[in-house]
Amino acid sequence: MFAPYFVSTGRVTRNTVLTLLVGAVMSSPSFAERTASEIKTETATAATPATISGPVVRKTDRVARAIFTTAIVDREPVDTLETFSTDISRVFFFTDLRGLSGQIVTHRWEYNGRLMAEITFKVGSGVRWRVHSSKNLLPEWTGTWKVIVNNESGEALHTSVFEYVAARPTAE
Repeated sequence: MFAPYFVSTGRVTRNTVLTLLVGAVMSSPSFAERTASEIKTETATAATPATISGPVVRKTDRVARAIFTTAIVDREPVDTLETFSTDISRVFFFTDLRGLSGQIVTHRWEYNGRLMAEITFKVGSGVRWRVHSSKNLLPEWTGTWKVIVNNESGEALHTSVFEYVAARPTAE
């Protein structure tokens, strides 16, 4: 009954735990029929912070969104593409980072397994931080491209791939 409050805020205080326990006990139809040890076990389980906040903590320190786009406007991608043709010469890579406050994050651009660019960002304060990098592409660089998002320890947090293909000739 009260669990969504704890999951959504991620905060556990003495008063909110007491509210949870009283609400759980009072709303239980068979409360009078249970023994004291059953009630004590239920209370201990409900108040365990690891059980309540575990999933919320695990969801941080990651890339919430990673998007290839043709432009960034107001710190957001204007479109989402997985294939670019050679009539587009500049590609942007947008990432929405969560829980990486104060860390160094790198966009590592690779073409056919070869490092083509490495752009490093210092993530500012706050739970959410949006960053983007871009790469100018030559028409002869067709093939598979990928960008790996690394944390300051070099651990890959996310990898995204796009295809750069030859543009179709226009009919005259």
